[in-house]
Amino acid sequence: MTPLKQYIIVSYTPWRTTPSRTQQLAARLRDGEVLFFQPSRPGHSHKDPGRQVRPNVTVYALPPVRPLPENAELLLRHAGKRLAAFIRRTALRHNFRDVVLWTTQPQHVYLLDHLNHRGLVYDCDTDWSDLPPQWEGDLAAAADVVFTASPGLLDRLSPCNANIALIPNGVNYPMFSRPSLEVPPALRDIRGPVMGWVGRIDAGLDLSPVEYAALEHPEWTFVLVGKVGDHPRLSRLERLENVRFLGRKPAVEVPDYVSRFDVCLDLRRREQDFSDVLPRRIYEYLSTGKPIVTLLAPDQVEEFPDVIYGAHSPADYCRLCERALAEDPTWVAPRRRDYGAAAAWSRRAQTVQRILGAIGL
Repeated sequence: MTPLKQYIIVSYTPWRTTPSRTQQLAARLRDGEVLFFQPSRPGHSHKDPGRQVRPNVTVYALPPVRPLPENAELLLRHAGKRLAAFIRRTALRHNFRDVVLWTTQPQHVYLLDHLNHRGLVYDCDTDWSDLPPQWEGDLAAAADVVFTASPGLLDRLSPCNANIALIPNGVNYPMFSRPSLEVPPALRDIRGPVMGWVGRIDAGLDLSPVEYAALEHPEWTFVLVGKVGDHPRLSRLERLENVRFLGRKPAVEVPDYVSRFDVCLDLRRREQDFSDVLPRRIYEYLSTGKPIVTLLAPDQVEEFPDVIYGAHSPADYCRLCERALAEDPTWVAPRRRDYGAAAAWSRRAQTVQRILGAIGL
């Protein structure tokens, strides 16, 4: 019997009910056991025992580390040594001795000198250009393989490592492609078209297309599903009878809400202006086959231009929503679902494992 591989994954986000990219891939490393280390946060202490969240995945919280200035090299090295010591002790308790170390952010470069590993993976799904470039450059150069979530990230890191692969974000395709989902009670009284958004609502989100279209089309209902924070347009939108903020919903319920959307809305965040990483929301929308309207940045290259309507202004966004409502779904909906199926996390994980196997990891 082939022994299971041993993976130590250090994540920059916690294990949560709405799975991150790192969670999705970790849970599908079927050929191995995974120790998943998440940042310290309230309610999860490094003194707590590990939580077995999947048959092959155990989660531990790292010791807290106070924020350090980027030029505090000695302190950063000391913090990395301290975190590595905790990881090393935990790994020994699980008899992890021949590990693949999976890193997810540039600061993890400070772990490398203190953790024995037979292979190093750097999975980059975020633009870290606000951090010192040497951190990420050194981490990428030391890695046996680098995975990136977008072509832009691949272009930036390819000078650091020749063994680099594009692994875009993905989707739990079976959840969003299921037919005949039940309409949630909160949406059952709506008779006209529903224009829907799924995602966090905060000051960084551009809601101007929603406000413009809601005023132009009072017969449409705009449904926004996601945690609501502070936003300068919030009070104005809440006064509109055809705009509904439903708050955050459990991940397993989100497909039910999307199933009632007639048009799926994609909106821009301020931090996306310099990033070409597609959020998982796009792949979730594609998996339903429903029309999608997105707001593009001025110089943005359109993704999936054959199946997504790309607008450049609130007025253009409204016009394309009108066109999306009138489209004939028989020819374009199957193509959207094909794109969603190709982005299934199971397929992304198969690609990752195939690459790791090819390089002996």
